[in-house]
Amino acid sequence: MKTHVVVGAGPVGLAVAEHLRERDADVAVVTRHVTDRLPEGAEHRRVDVTDESMAKAAFEDADVVYHCAQPPYDSWPDLFPDLTRAIVAGVESAGARLVVAENLYMYGDVDDRLTEDLPYAATGPKGRTRARCARMVLDAHDEGRIEATIGRASDFFGPRVRNSAVGEQVFGEAVDGNRAKVLGKPKFPHTYTYVPDFARALVLLGERDEALGEAWHVPNPETVSTRRFVELVYDAADIDPRLPRLVYLAGPLLTLGGLVSSPLKEFGEQRYSFEAPYVVDDSKFRNAFGDAVTATPLETAIEETVAWYRDQRATTEPIHIETESEQAFEATTQ
Repeated sequence: MKTHVVVGAGPVGLAVAEHLRERDADVAVVTRHVTDRLPEGAEHRRVDVTDESMAKAAFEDADVVYHCAQPPYDSWPDLFPDLTRAIVAGVESAGARLVVAENLYMYGDVDDRLTEDLPYAATGPKGRTRARCARMVLDAHDEGRIEATIGRASDFFGPRVRNSAVGEQVFGEAVDGNRAKVLGKPKFPHTYTYVPDFARALVLLGERDEALGEAWHVPNPETVSTRRFVELVYDAADIDPRLPRLVYLAGPLLTLGGLVSSPLKEFGEQRYSFEAPYVVDDSKFRNAFGDAVTATPLETAIEETVAWYRDQRATTEPIHIETESEQAFEATTQ
């Protein structure tokens, strides 16, 4: 039996570990801190893999390593390259295969559908950092040091996803009967990725030799406008349709917000993706792998996410987790 090592216990890492355990795979999850959120049967390894020697020890028995970790959002340029470099070194030492979970920041502002053959044209620090890390992984593959593949997703939603563009500030507000808070212009189409689909796609990429040495946009549900996405969330939450469902911050107010709010300043680099159509093309994946992994229909994915949020509120103390974007929104609109 292969040993699968998942680095990171955020929504993506946990979804990958959960999917692997459902298949009765041997799974170890590597984190820097203590965690009790792992799926049943998964081993926990408390290791700081930014240290190459520790990464080598943590991956010693690995056949496949899934890089699903990321530093704090405002520290990417300083910390992400070293994290990725150490993980690559650990994978090389183990003779393992590397699967990397990425977003789409490296492409920058694109006027058309996002495809894998786009140049890495990002001008902001986070986008350039993502490009640098992607090149590091693919260069290591091309040099024959490791076997590697990359799965790329758009903005997340799904179980455990709280701090995202449509996390707590959309799903959480909906199940609480409040208005959703959205940054950018909700009239434009925007592709969102369902995290369980992302996890299944990453595992598949790690299994297929034809996936190696390339980046792949994972399957996504149908793309709708952010406004329509929010409407579907509130329909799934069975909220009174007379309730105003959406308030958003865009244009000059968003620019002003970046001057007074650190989270909004961080968001500013990616605002282009919410102020114009942002549609991800996943046909390369579908053409290569057929129906081995298919995206969950959007309404079903939203219903499952609403159910998770409701369950969290029913089984934990009724506290509201305020995300950085919500703090920014409140600071700007007060």
